[in-house]
Amino acid sequence: MAKESSPGNKNGIRIVIAGDRGTGKSSLIVTAVSETFPTNVPPVLPPSRFPDDMFPDRVPITIIDTSSSVEQRNTVGEELKRADAVVLTYACDRPETLDRLSTHWLPELRQLEVKVPVIVVGCKLDLRDEQQQVSLEQVMSPIMQQFREIETCIECSAYRQIQIPEVFYYAQKAVLHPTAPLFDQETQTLRPQCVKALKRVFILCDHDKDGALSDSELNDFQVKCFNAPLQPSEIVGVKRVVQEKLPEGVNERGLTLRGFLFLHALFIEKGRLETTWTVLRKFGYNNDIRLDDHFLPPSFKRAPDQSVELTNDAVDCLKGIFSMYDNDNDGAIRSADVEDLFSTAPDCPWTEGPYKDAAPTTALGGLTINGFLSEWTLMTLLEPAKSVEYLKYIMYSGDASSAIRLTWRRRTDR
Repeated sequence: MAKESSPGNKNGIRIVIAGDRGTGKSSLIVTAVSETFPTNVPPVLPPSRFPDDMFPDRVPITIIDTSSSVEQRNTVGEELKRADAVVLTYACDRPETLDRLSTHWLPELRQLEVKVPVIVVGCKLDLRDEQQQVSLEQVMSPIMQQFREIETCIECSAYRQIQIPEVFYYAQKAVLHPTAPLFDQETQTLRPQCVKALKRVFILCDHDKDGALSDSELNDFQVKCFNAPLQPSEIVGVKRVVQEKLPEGVNERGLTLRGFLFLHALFIEKGRLETTWTVLRKFGYNNDIRLDDHFLPPSFKRAPDQSVELTNDAVDCLKGIFSMYDNDNDGAIRSADVEDLFSTAPDCPWTEGPYKDAAPTTALGGLTINGFLSEWTLMTLLEPAKSVEYLKYIMYSGDASSAIRLTWRRRTDR
């Protein structure tokens, strides 16, 4: 599958650099902007702007330098609160500055309630004692276990211009393609909300509803998300990778849901988060893994004597969905079926009042078609935007105007 990235709705990214005095913050910024190592650097630089075309996503980046003095602590705190990403620096030749990350800087971010990706950067790599052959992974692993907000770690040298652009590329990537909403680093698994979203994408792409993506459906998916077809050899390669690691991920009909989820977990483990984010954004998801919240048009306003109801299109769609989940054709769906029906939504909206037990059930606890439609009718009346949102989650393909409508004003009826 393609590697093209698709940035979220970001007009610009603000990266704040913080760390102890003398750890190379300002030299890192000057070298990144000018591509030359500075001989004289002021204590704190003014805000610096990278060219828009510096990285493939073409999102403007502003770099904010900060002071290390205690007197400026409040100012630094305010800058950190406005950051989209934070770069914390330590000096590779001064181990005590690394210790300060876990004893001061990272706890400080938590105290300030700064909940953005953190990139830890070891500067002055050229000055590190060559006798110290400890890998970055060995050094950082305990800290990253304790502070899950750390997105990545990197070492660099402004003097020798080693991995300077990479620092800001990773910071930008952490903002546009964050790991946390998609993947649990501790358990090394996809997060439940990500699984729900990808399951919905899979079902929408499974046009013949046979539970697998055929070569043709995989190709359509690729074109929709990445504007480029897959070559037959690439499709064979994708399926081979899945089949070797997860035999049930591929069957005679194509790539199964488990195989589809496995592929995305693999992309994320290999650092290709932009692939999964591109897919999710193409299908309408935002950074919180929810569908973008423009469910009702701005003109949708009702008078006090008007109510909202489902259109015939929406009712017909819901009847079809009900039939799909009524597996034994007894005219009722069980609670497990309802959970499965909403398995592509953030949650089941009927587990609490006023919807819980709002519709009558059969002797076996099943929900009839009339009960099913009455739950939707009630949600549409009370929370029309939520009703449209959840219709979208369970595969309604139309927009709000084709799903719900305003009734006549009662005054007009009278």
